[in-house]
Amino acid sequence: MNEKKKTIIYQLMPRWFTNCNPQCVANGSIRQNGCGKFNDIDDSKLRSIKSLGATHVWFTGVIEHATATNYSRYGITTCNPHVVKGIAGSPYAIRDYYDVCPDMAVKVKNRMEEFEALVERTHDMGLKVIIDFVPNHVAREYGSDVKPDDIRDLGEGDNPMMFFNPKNNFYYITGQEFAPKGIDLGKGKDAYLEFPAKATGNDCYTASPNRDDWYETVKLNYGIDPWNGSTHFDPIPKTWNMMLDILKYWTAKGIDGFRCDMAHMVPVAFWHWAIGQIKEINPDIIFIAEIYDVSLYRSYVYEGGFDYLYDKVTLYDTLRGILCDGKPASALTNCWQTVEGIGDHMLNFLENHDEQRIASSQFCGDPWKAVPALVVSATMSRCPMMIYAGQELGEPAEDAEGYSGHDGRTTIFDYWSVPTIRNWHLGKPTAEERKLRAFYRKLLRLCNSEKTLSQGQFFDLMYMNQDTLDTSRQYAYLRHHQGEMTLVVVNFDEKCLDTSIRIPQHALDCAQMALGDYDCEELFTNCLKNSSLKEDTLFEVHVLPHNATVWRFKKQ
Repeated sequence: MNEKKKTIIYQLMPRWFTNCNPQCVANGSIRQNGCGKFNDIDDSKLRSIKSLGATHVWFTGVIEHATATNYSRYGITTCNPHVVKGIAGSPYAIRDYYDVCPDMAVKVKNRMEEFEALVERTHDMGLKVIIDFVPNHVAREYGSDVKPDDIRDLGEGDNPMMFFNPKNNFYYITGQEFAPKGIDLGKGKDAYLEFPAKATGNDCYTASPNRDDWYETVKLNYGIDPWNGSTHFDPIPKTWNMMLDILKYWTAKGIDGFRCDMAHMVPVAFWHWAIGQIKEINPDIIFIAEIYDVSLYRSYVYEGGFDYLYDKVTLYDTLRGILCDGKPASALTNCWQTVEGIGDHMLNFLENHDEQRIASSQFCGDPWKAVPALVVSATMSRCPMMIYAGQELGEPAEDAEGYSGHDGRTTIFDYWSVPTIRNWHLGKPTAEERKLRAFYRKLLRLCNSEKTLSQGQFFDLMYMNQDTLDTSRQYAYLRHHQGEMTLVVVNFDEKCLDTSIRIPQHALDCAQMALGDYDCEELFTNCLKNSSLKEDTLFEVHVLPHNATVWRFKKQ
């Protein structure tokens, strides 16, 4: 019987992951700046990802989305650039749910075959494949050029004379033309015209969304009347069946998981209905919810059927607050208490495409300062851990790529090349980048080599260490499994920590650890020492500034 592994997800955007152009220009075209290709994510790159400890790869932005790049010579309908964000376009403005992004193909006409070959290579490397599913909204000009013959387009057959109709895919602002504020829709034959206007993706039910709204997208109708909140789920709304067809299409291509964009903006009843049917096809497929409403966490797990939920507003926000805003480290106790009972269903991270890079001037400015937060994210529970390509190299996101600007993030809207990743592929990383990546590799691989971390229970030590720790800057806990125990102490402070951690008898009872002598190993440094577990154990630790120590206890 296979033992359950801790899921380690490596997120990457093919658009820039293998683009090695060192001379990109802001707002540059694909001809000027280049673009990463599916074919370039070869065995050596996948092997490198796996060597970090990854079990899954999330290929972000795979499905065809709205873009200002013209592919009409390949039979792909051209998008109006006035409703595209950036030149490359947002991966979250899906244009054709039955196609992949042509930017990423060496031979555009063979783009699906090239993606399918990437899926096969990834599986052959022993890694699983995750892609995006964006169920809440689509591009304003949604239309599939390659859909199967029995599939209708979203919006096809809608009655645009009704604001809400459960048989419609979209919501219509009847009698009004789409006129977003502060957005140039062009003039003459190049203008973008939409009448009647459709509601915008971020629940903006007006013909005039603002620039900060998701004006390039259209909200999908799942049978909820937004004016009175009434639900119309019987008979099953047309949108439900169409989105299920999309999930089935990609499941048949061997996809192992879906990261579901803004899942909490889609009714939990749909998820219960759809996820159940997909899991009948593949019981092992995973569904990850991007969700920011803590009050919905349990319903999206127990009713919706999600395997994992973003732990953004609890653990991520707390860790960032400790790193940057003076929040006390002791606030971490509230994080696990908030998700108690569903902790295994959370997804921990410190970076993704929506968040600022750790090493950016807008966040830590130094990737090493986040080590204690990283260790907590990776080792606090059995739930999955995710890192974002370049995070392991300390990517500082110093570029102003175009639409994104200098915002501390790696662009999702522009054609670009990421300096740290480019240098890694070219065999030219700095010594500091090599050192940081080695640390990530050590930590992420520990997550599955140590059963206490992959399968063990959690025990918070803070209530017994108010006098041994500065609880505003340090945090300590145990992980235990079948007679083994691991002690984790993290230090967010600028000063070294030299103290003795109190491990109470109650903790030893919970861990089923007998009193007596133990061999102890520090798992980062491999330092060895002996220790005795007593009724009230004091275990000496030394933790460097902005660092962590992880000690394994094994009975002699």
